[in-house]
Amino acid sequence: MNDYFNITLSEDEIRGISSIGLAHLGDAVYELLVRAWLCAHGKATGKGLHRAAVELVRARAQAERGERVLPLLTEEELAVYKRGRNAHVHTIPHNASRSEYLKATALECLFGWLYLRGERERISRLFAAMMEEDDHAA
Repeated sequence: MNDYFNITLSEDEIRGISSIGLAHLGDAVYELLVRAWLCAHGKATGKGLHRAAVELVRARAQAERGERVLPLLTEEELAVYKRGRNAHVHTIPHNASRSEYLKATALECLFGWLYLRGERERISRLFAAMMEEDDHAA
């Protein structure tokens, strides 16, 4: 039986996944982190919890928070981020600019790549840095 909660693929297998595929997985990783962060910080309850999560996972918010961690990325991580940013997306949500959406896709691609490499601690450090300003406001 495969343990998909703790899946780790080889470098070759990960390289074989498209940037859109990595972003698809990274989107789920990011949303799970946001939901856990909201619950852990008592930010909202009920409907407010859903609204708060939606606000944080929007492309605009992801792009803004992603900018916070760019200086922290290694060369290899930055290359993956750029790969995601250069993905060929066909539709842009109406509430985001093309630039914001591509930056959000880049961040999701990075999180998907890190997840498949088993780098949970690195994901956590980057996510914490992204949420730092909000932690201080809590």
